[in-house]
Amino acid sequence: MKKKRLLLLCVFLAVTALFIVSCGQKEEAKVEKKEAVAEAKVYKLGLSLAITGPTSDAGDPYAKGVEDYFNYVNDMKLLGNDKIECEIRDDQYKTDVTKRNFEDFLSQGIIFYLNYSTGSTMALKKDFDEAKMPTIPASFHAGNLEGSSYIFLPIASYSAQAIGLAEYIANNHKGDGTPKVAMYIHPSAFGRGPVSDVEKAVAAGLKIEIVEVVEHGKDLDNTAMLQRLESKGVQYIISQTIQSPVATMLKDASRLGLIANSFGEDGKITFLGCHYTGGNDLVSLAGPAAENFYWTTSYIVTSEPGVGTDAQLALAKKYGRDEKAANSHNYINGVMVAQVATECILRAKAKGVEVTKESLYEELLDMNGINAFYPVTTVGPVTYSETDKQGVDTLQLYAVENGEFKSVGKPFIPEYTSIIQ
Repeated sequence: MKKKRLLLLCVFLAVTALFIVSCGQKEEAKVEKKEAVAEAKVYKLGLSLAITGPTSDAGDPYAKGVEDYFNYVNDMKLLGNDKIECEIRDDQYKTDVTKRNFEDFLSQGIIFYLNYSTGSTMALKKDFDEAKMPTIPASFHAGNLEGSSYIFLPIASYSAQAIGLAEYIANNHKGDGTPKVAMYIHPSAFGRGPVSDVEKAVAAGLKIEIVEVVEHGKDLDNTAMLQRLESKGVQYIISQTIQSPVATMLKDASRLGLIANSFGEDGKITFLGCHYTGGNDLVSLAGPAAENFYWTTSYIVTSEPGVGTDAQLALAKKYGRDEKAANSHNYINGVMVAQVATECILRAKAKGVEVTKESLYEELLDMNGINAFYPVTTVGPVTYSETDKQGVDTLQLYAVENGEFKSVGKPFIPEYTSIIQ
């Protein structure tokens, strides 16, 4: 009987001990969970851009791309319990508004900044340096980098793009003599920037002749300009502007029967353009007149199947974007800059260092060699260093075929960009 009581007592004590341990573990887990929640960090970023006003056709999908990718990072807990909070403000392409937005973002303690226009990036260059704020603009103007330590271009500059198009002309011109080229540019630093660099490439040996540089106005009819260029023997026009004036020019050229049916067709004009001149929006604006338009960028396009296209469309679908935004190269432009900022945060966290504007700046400078970043949104890797602040050096040439942009050849890096440096 005593043995039985002793056995029951032992069982009771064992169960009680297990219960106490179990309760203790639960309480400990609750404490750990509370501590983890308490320690979760919010990383503040800011974006000021033209969602409305001039160039909003690019700014609106760009903003959506940034917003969707950061939402994805938070929803999928890519940073664990930490989150990214990126406030997006419309500056309507007004530099004074951009400056006020940036100053307000600073007061909120942002650690990374995303800017937009060439004008505001140039105007705030010293502000970025004084604040020691790593900054990625939507402007690819090479002049953004001059005298700046904290501005990083997401992809190859407009100058590199225009030089790449000029090199393609020189290498694929089938007619006799030096190909005659005109440049059709935006009347601003955004448009003018590449002209002198293309001229430097010509002086360094690039075999094209720049016959005329046209700064377009608000004219709705390009007939006189196109006829003048044709009379001068121009066979190629490189555009560095936005989509709408290019669409108008293509429609006028189509009406005049001037658009080449094949690259460099004799007696006709082959039209080419840099990043902001093309994309699916150009096809929508120009219709059949966009056929055979040659265009270069570092981004993938959704008219070409692949992992990048699948990822872009899936992200847009997840956050309820319409077809126009989902297929915009400026949507993926916004996604990519958000990817780079996120990658910097991930790398800093992996090293166990505090995530600050200083540590993120160092991560950008270290993004090269084996540390290059390979997003699926671009045709080449993102690389930065102390001496190279252009992200993706690689470009892809596309041309419109049956109403869709299709790749022409393999991704390439323009040769003369390094020659003229």
